[in-house]
Amino acid sequence: MYINGFRDKRRDKMKVLVTGSAGFIGSALTLRLLERGDSVVGIDNHNSYYDPALKEARLARYVNHANYTHLCIDLADSNAIEAAFKNHQPKHVINLAAQAGVRYSIDNPMEYIESNIVGFANILEGCRNHGVEHLVYASSSSVYGANTAIPYSIQQNVDHPISLYAASKKTNELIAHTYSHLYGLPTTGLRFFTVYGPWGRPDMALFKFTKAILAGDSIEVFNYGKHRRDFTYIDDIIEGVIRTLDRPATANKKWDGNFPDPGTSLAPWRIYNIGNNQPVELLDYINAIEKALGKKADKVLLPMQLGDVLNTHANVDDLIEQFDYKPVTSVQDGIQHFVDWYRNYYKV
Repeated sequence: MYINGFRDKRRDKMKVLVTGSAGFIGSALTLRLLERGDSVVGIDNHNSYYDPALKEARLARYVNHANYTHLCIDLADSNAIEAAFKNHQPKHVINLAAQAGVRYSIDNPMEYIESNIVGFANILEGCRNHGVEHLVYASSSSVYGANTAIPYSIQQNVDHPISLYAASKKTNELIAHTYSHLYGLPTTGLRFFTVYGPWGRPDMALFKFTKAILAGDSIEVFNYGKHRRDFTYIDDIIEGVIRTLDRPATANKKWDGNFPDPGTSLAPWRIYNIGNNQPVELLDYINAIEKALGKKADKVLLPMQLGDVLNTHANVDDLIEQFDYKPVTSVQDGIQHFVDWYRNYYKV
């Protein structure tokens, strides 16, 4: 039951299908959903993009939970995805599974087409054919691409991606809009800004820097450490996902085709930024890691990498206005939480 557009948490519990449930964000979200009493059907293909043992360790925290069901299948397998929807009949879906990584997409473009576009289309078909009430999916700050107007706003044009990863996420938003328009499927896209925290991905800067500094190895710092990122702590991301999940996307009745709002539509389709709204220069981020570790980094300063953007900064006004929410965790606190987890997990 919904009251003023939000789910009444006192009454009904959800059955939620979460894709990427053994991933960084997906595992944290799954835990949160189970903690509040929802049932979760998790999908993950356990690929080897990074160490599968970390995925197994994340999954081990809840795989035996009475309200959790795990399916080891690939989003690009249309028959397996159709069977998952048919057999489990979720009413809410959160699509977090994707081939991640801007830099990896430069050398492996077809993996992004298969996972992020074909796989997402299979999820949309499952939603359309099985009466799903709301689809929430991960987009990315990468869609802002060549934009240089800071902070990034959902009212900005995002037609100039500079990596295939970004293009695949923009494609997700477009296909989702089409399904919302044609079939009335409520869809909400969330543009995540540089997520970090415990149980994170080994290919991300915080993980790589921490590992190298502890080992006494040098770290590669691109753009000489001068670019800025809106680093957003995992718990803040999960809170944003939960709040949007509980309020299915609706049509903007004031939407005007003569002056189209890029973040809303006449269809039940919405886009939101979820970012810390406080960008930090990379060198300052590294300083915070050094402080948390109690050890200095040996930095190798290098030029900007192909496919990277100079700065990211999320305008979260819509998130504040519509959900009374914005991320609150400082980078210093978030990095300390990660370092504490890393030392405990790897016994270093």
